[in-house]
Amino acid sequence: MTRKAALKKLQLSLTEFRKLCILKGIYPREPRNRKRAQKGKSGIKTLYHVKDIQFLLHEPIVWKLRDYKIFNRKVGRAKAMKDFAAMKRYLNNHPTLKLDHIVKERYPTFIDALRDLDDCLTLCYLFSTFPSMAHVPRDQSALCRRLTVEFMHACIVGNYLRKVFVSIKGYYYQAEIKGQTITWITPHHFSFEPQSKTEVDFRVMSTFVEFYITMLGFINFRLYHQLNLHYPPKFNSYGNNEKSLVDEEAYVSERIGALNIPLIRLDPTTQAAEEEDVDLDNFSTETDETKLEEARAEANKLKMLKTLFQGKKFFLNREVPREPLVFVIRCFGGEVSWDKLSFVGATFDEHDESITHHIVDRPSMDKQYISRYYVQPQWIFDSVNARELFPVDKYLMGAVLPPHLSPFHNAQLDQVYIPPEERALMDPSFKLNIGGDEESEDEEEEQEQGEETGEDEEIIEATDEDEATEDDEDDDDDEDEEDRGDDGEGETSQGSKKRGQKQMARNALHEEKDQPNDKEQQRIAKTKAMKVKPGAPLHEDPWARAKQEKQEFRLREKMVRKKHRKLYKSMMAGRENRAKEIWLLRKKRRIHEEGEKDKRKEERKSKKLKCV
Repeated sequence: MTRKAALKKLQLSLTEFRKLCILKGIYPREPRNRKRAQKGKSGIKTLYHVKDIQFLLHEPIVWKLRDYKIFNRKVGRAKAMKDFAAMKRYLNNHPTLKLDHIVKERYPTFIDALRDLDDCLTLCYLFSTFPSMAHVPRDQSALCRRLTVEFMHACIVGNYLRKVFVSIKGYYYQAEIKGQTITWITPHHFSFEPQSKTEVDFRVMSTFVEFYITMLGFINFRLYHQLNLHYPPKFNSYGNNEKSLVDEEAYVSERIGALNIPLIRLDPTTQAAEEEDVDLDNFSTETDETKLEEARAEANKLKMLKTLFQGKKFFLNREVPREPLVFVIRCFGGEVSWDKLSFVGATFDEHDESITHHIVDRPSMDKQYISRYYVQPQWIFDSVNARELFPVDKYLMGAVLPPHLSPFHNAQLDQVYIPPEERALMDPSFKLNIGGDEESEDEEEEQEQGEETGEDEEIIEATDEDEATEDDEDDDDDEDEEDRGDDGEGETSQGSKKRGQKQMARNALHEEKDQPNDKEQQRIAKTKAMKVKPGAPLHEDPWARAKQEKQEFRLREKMVRKKHRKLYKSMMAGRENRAKEIWLLRKKRRIHEEGEKDKRKEERKSKKLKCV
């Protein structure tokens, strides 16, 4: 069914139909045979299943959307007639949509709702940072902020957080709730930049948020009751001095937003309904011992991760992002505070001697304490991803930080660029050449200097040898002339005759030896013919072999069926794109390392010149 026919059947406008489809989860379909589906009509039209449109006919929200149409007509008429009293009365009694039954209909179980929580959290976190706009009411942004803070409190109490990553887009979090992995993004705290209507459709996004708010409220309610907590959250640390400054509602919302105060439980005598530790020895179906050992090791690592920062006290400096760090530290059992003038909810002061780590993001500080480490925020995130506390040497104040690696990687994907630093973490046998760069550069410089000095020495030695040979030749010429003068007179004809006879005898002996012996030569030829030659390895031409394999591969490609050919081409194109991306990243890394190496060489040379 086309969209035009659906609008005519439902008697709704296009905007109302879009809103209804978003709330009910109905989306257009791509038919197998578009010509048959469109009944021979040309062009591409938006098509829906007939069953989906019939399903929308029985939705009670359709009547509310029609009431909205009547409501807008009444308000517009009162505004045109300047009857402001009637317009105010209409606005106070505007129709509201209740989406509870739609949430229960789309997600029958709690696990189904958790599986679809990724987009819900990402969009709610995004809208919680928006100001009041045309299609984003102020109440919606405030409700998004409240629900996201409540969800963070549930993650803190239940120790659900597993991974964190900081990128240009924002903070990536990954939690595990009831065996379901949930990943969402929190934007950085920047000022809002208005977007044009052509780039972002806030009306459609606001419709999604309207549904996600109801869904997240259901999930928070269920999580809080499973964790034995009050919902909405409450806390018992009321201070008379601070409470008198503001009203109770603002006081409670600010303290809850601080993420630093424990919430009241429903029954203080009972603990939260935590997930029971599974005894892996009870499973007799698993026969592979290696898999059992891996599961035990993973369970032990997870148990240690939940108490990673237990017993540690952190203090956040003013320039550090407060909310992400407080959320991460509290999820893993740490205590955290900040300057009470920057935000409410500080539990201890900067001068507390029991603080173990001071989180800073500046090159230096005037006043420092010996009893604590001054580390940069990346140490928190890297320690969480590694599931162990990293040494603080590389993360101290003012130090050049190591690369922040993403913990989200899929073991099934083989065509993925792996940086050397990540490879060193995964493979202990792989060693980085970062520390040995300076030594290798020094050796190269020494070799270059040695080659230059060696060339100079060779030139000097060559000149000395030429002079020495010239002197020797002069001396030999003089001696030969003297010998000729002395020996010419003493030679006799008898000596010359004896030397001639000896030379003739030698020539005769050589001729006798050189005469071939026919019998011996035939015997040697027979033995050579009977001799077994040693085997030689067959050397294949790699170029010819590669060419043959390529031809065979093309023949196999032609055997792919026609219905699978398009899928195969897309798979091969994706493989080529991934290989090209890996090649580009490696090239960029090589160029960057060469540039850094040249810079270090120039710095060393300049230092040596200054010393000289």
